[in-house]
Amino acid sequence: MRISRKPVEPMPDSEMPAPEPRTLQGAHGRPVPGRTEMVVMVAALMALNALAIDIMLPALGEIADSIGLTGASPEDANRQQMIVFSYVLGFGAPQLVWGPISDRFGRRVPLFVGLVGYSLTALLCIALKDFHALLAARFLQGVFASGARLVAVSVVRDLYAGRRMAGFMSLVMTIFMVVPMIAPAMGQLILFVAPWQWIFGVLALFGGLLLAWTWLRLPETLAPEARNPLNVSSAASSYMAVIRSRITFGYMCASGVIFGALFSFIGSSEQIFRDVFGQEETFAFWFAGVAGALACANLFNSRMVERIGMRRISHAAMVFFIIMSTSLALVTHFFGESLLWFFPMFAMTFACFGLMGANFSALAMEPLGKIAGTASAAYGFATTTVSSILGILIGSYYNGTTVPLVLGFACLGVGSLVIVLITEKGKLFSSR
Repeated sequence: MRISRKPVEPMPDSEMPAPEPRTLQGAHGRPVPGRTEMVVMVAALMALNALAIDIMLPALGEIADSIGLTGASPEDANRQQMIVFSYVLGFGAPQLVWGPISDRFGRRVPLFVGLVGYSLTALLCIALKDFHALLAARFLQGVFASGARLVAVSVVRDLYAGRRMAGFMSLVMTIFMVVPMIAPAMGQLILFVAPWQWIFGVLALFGGLLLAWTWLRLPETLAPEARNPLNVSSAASSYMAVIRSRITFGYMCASGVIFGALFSFIGSSEQIFRDVFGQEETFAFWFAGVAGALACANLFNSRMVERIGMRRISHAAMVFFIIMSTSLALVTHFFGESLLWFFPMFAMTFACFGLMGANFSALAMEPLGKIAGTASAAYGFATTTVSSILGILIGSYYNGTTVPLVLGFACLGVGSLVIVLITEKGKLFSSR
């Protein structure tokens, strides 16, 4: 199938096709599962990524001690963040390869390859004792996880578009956020009864269960006649269509910038609550509280986005994000560190991701339904590789205070707002 080289502009939400999953037949005549099961399934596939990151957080210090990483300087301590970021870096760029593959061979085969690889690399991490070997295995695990994540988003775009996609993804994110809320506690419970290697055993088990579920219940959602040839020319044409679409490329870049703030917190969260606020034993509960605020925001978005619109909600959230992060930096600078004001202000700031994430994703994917795999790959690359690099940069400035983190939030918020203004030609809060 040839891809048009003309710029692709989005249609109004009301004009976008949005078939219900129950009306879609798979490659062998199997209907797609009902909406509730699909929401839970997609959330579980996306949770592979969150679980591989967040369940590690309570164990970072123990892993660092076990492999001889802990040193006397703050720079040595900050190196433990690479256990998280090596996975995230592996998760990002390979999506650019998974995208054309899924648009050529369909959604099921890449999904199954990703799930098998995710489980096997988790088992590999159990046997490793060297820091750099562990980072390499985590990077490889991220590569396989990226295939599963890309297929999950592509399947949703095969079934929905516009505000309906944003509403569906908000429900997915609401359920998905249960994982960041409980994953650190799961990691802490595992450490109470077993060494840190058992955490990777849980990841392998989760991947295996998802493999069985999707094998039995998820039919192919990409029709054979809608598939693209797999060659350099076709892939390049598809990615050029992504770049030429002002809306897709703009919101992809804005997401890549703003989600750098999210990764910077994930990478340094254990150090912040342990070193700054002395909450090592209760870290999992504080992290769950922040994740809970994000889940509530996702639930609100799922209920309101079809009524209010993706742009109004996400643009307002972005402005509020900048105001709150700047205010928190000023309060901390003048009054010092205190969990009394840090936690509620930071939770409100973090909740803004729930009002931006699903909407930015739907806006970016909306114009390119015919190459959903490639579009999802480009978007996933921006929101992982670019974001993780920015997260690593901000995390490297951790100095025993929260100031570098919240200032990084504010700067990335401003950068993302500028990109959206350019994308929307200076017009914010549109009802489209």
